[in-house]
Amino acid sequence: MKQYISLIINPGSTSTKIGVYRDSEQLFEKTIRHTAEQLAPFSDILEQESFRKDAIISSLKEENFDINTLDFIMARGGVLSPMPSGVYTVNKTMLEDLRTSATRHASNLAAIIAHSLSGQLKNIPAFIADPVVVDELEPVARISGNVHFQRKSFFHALNQKATAKKYAKDINKPYEELNLIVAHMGGGVTVGAHRAGRVIDVNQGIDGEGPFSPERSGTLPVGDLVRMCFSGKYSKADILSMINGRGGVSSYLGVSDMREVVKMSESGNEQAKLILEAMAYQIAKEIGAMYTVFCGKVDAILLTGGIAYNTTVMELLRPRIEYLAPVVMYPGEDELGALANAGLSVLKGETKAHEYPYKK
Repeated sequence: MKQYISLIINPGSTSTKIGVYRDSEQLFEKTIRHTAEQLAPFSDILEQESFRKDAIISSLKEENFDINTLDFIMARGGVLSPMPSGVYTVNKTMLEDLRTSATRHASNLAAIIAHSLSGQLKNIPAFIADPVVVDELEPVARISGNVHFQRKSFFHALNQKATAKKYAKDINKPYEELNLIVAHMGGGVTVGAHRAGRVIDVNQGIDGEGPFSPERSGTLPVGDLVRMCFSGKYSKADILSMINGRGGVSSYLGVSDMREVVKMSESGNEQAKLILEAMAYQIAKEIGAMYTVFCGKVDAILLTGGIAYNTTVMELLRPRIEYLAPVVMYPGEDELGALANAGLSVLKGETKAHEYPYKK
């Protein structure tokens, strides 16, 4: 039986993570660090395309990997038009939308680089899977409370979906037959209600909804926020950075590394203790809110992301939620592996890749 070799590309703001897989087996993984000096010449994230592509090729050569042996390339999905969960072929429309997206995020580079590399390699397939814009919300979940605003789906779709499917496999039941609450807890926190294989409700974790996290403020008092915006003391950029980047734990304690926060708490810092408890408290409240979406009929609550490794936070969180449904831990996030398996399912004929933009 043929085995498929894949390259996985996942760019971050100051690094590019890559992995090479044989089917589901990881052959190697590398995180390519980009210094401030290296990135300084680029005024826009998209200008880094050639620089990052060359860095990927150099890293593969360092591993003595023959790039011509690749069967397909998987890219982290960027900020695109809303779409259902699944695998999508990188096409011209997708590339145009990534280049013109108002949100200039490093993830937008992934598919662009993947497409360029695939063209050099006899046009092998290039895909994305479950980007942050996966949208499966129920109509009732879109209502915000004011006609001028609509709730949006923007969350850790890749890891949430992969975690939910892993749990389903672990208990030998179809993901499509389960009611699950999945809490991704990392630099941002998103809590999704997974019903019958679809995320029918989730907090928009990128810029202002749900629990606060190490770097994001989550839901804020709206009136106070509006008054701050018009106070004349802060620019638009200042306000946005308070919401995402310098919000959450960082705004209270000056650090966003949860290991440092735990050390502060254990050394007697009462403010650190309070902030840890408050973050666990807010995550529990969001999980409780999603519990009502299912009218209490929840098969399991899954906890994932980097903070799931933090025993101090988990000890604060679990007593507030474990009476609702079984709590199962999946610490960390295997985004590279999730992408590899998503592309593999297409090449093996288990699923079909969608064309972008998605059409029913």
